[in-house]
Amino acid sequence: MREWVTLVIGAAALASLMLTGDNYVLRLATTLAMYAVLAMSWNFIGGMAGYPSFATAAFFGLGAYASGILQARGVPMVAAWGGAGLIAMLFAGLIGAAILHLKGHYFAIASLVIGEMLREIVNTSGDLTGGGMGLNIPVLRLAVGAQAKLFFIAMLALAILTMATAILLHRSKLGFGLRCIQQNEDAAVMLGVDARRAKTSAFMLSAVFVGIAGGIYANWVNYIEPADVFDVLLSVKPLVMVLLGGLGTLFGPVIGAAIFLLLEEVVWRSFLTIHAAVLGIIIVALVLFLPNGLVSFLMPRRRLSAS
Repeated sequence: MREWVTLVIGAAALASLMLTGDNYVLRLATTLAMYAVLAMSWNFIGGMAGYPSFATAAFFGLGAYASGILQARGVPMVAAWGGAGLIAMLFAGLIGAAILHLKGHYFAIASLVIGEMLREIVNTSGDLTGGGMGLNIPVLRLAVGAQAKLFFIAMLALAILTMATAILLHRSKLGFGLRCIQQNEDAAVMLGVDARRAKTSAFMLSAVFVGIAGGIYANWVNYIEPADVFDVLLSVKPLVMVLLGGLGTLFGPVIGAAIFLLLEEVVWRSFLTIHAAVLGIIIVALVLFLPNGLVSFLMPRRRLSAS
């Protein structure tokens, strides 16, 4: 029950930012919600099952292009977002069946290749995707402030849905099976856990919300290109966020997303020319000295392990 109360309070606090009417604040809040979606989605497969996936960029880019192409063919915007999530989820199911027998760095490399493969396909499919020239997304006939609020609400609603799914998953039989797989997959199978089905389900969950986020992002920026939506950093950032917040925990990914966004903003403003290097050093230091994430300081060890 406390998890649902925390979700409601957090969502209400973020939603109150709309009252500011400041487009910069809304942009940061929208980015935070998107980062939270990416981190929570990665946590389904990487944190709970212990499979270090680098396929987030693949699902995000696939969702962005799927949504853009659907809208170009007359599909309403919100329906296109849902279609993008469905396509990403089905794609994850097909790919997962092929690579989830791999473990450790073998799986990590295989998942990383997925994004590069999709990037090359998009680059060479100019008639459908615009190729390297990118794809223009239909512009909404709304004022700038109204658009900022619309995409903030959309991304926040998606973050709430993702968190609600995480809460249900943590308390479900599937969640228990994933934690067993993380501890010892062979022992989990001996206990009766269908590891292949559980891992595939987690991989599909790690894709569906990211695909929708990609679709929302495409409309938010009005223009997408392969180098942007298939950027490998989109696969690295969620992993770092989860490590900062707390691997496999319920609210750790959200906390990590907020910390990461704060670091990005502070470093970007203070070290404009070397921001990437400084940000990298800060993140590595935090991960090394906080192996259990900041959640380990916010709740007792007993509750952390139970989550």
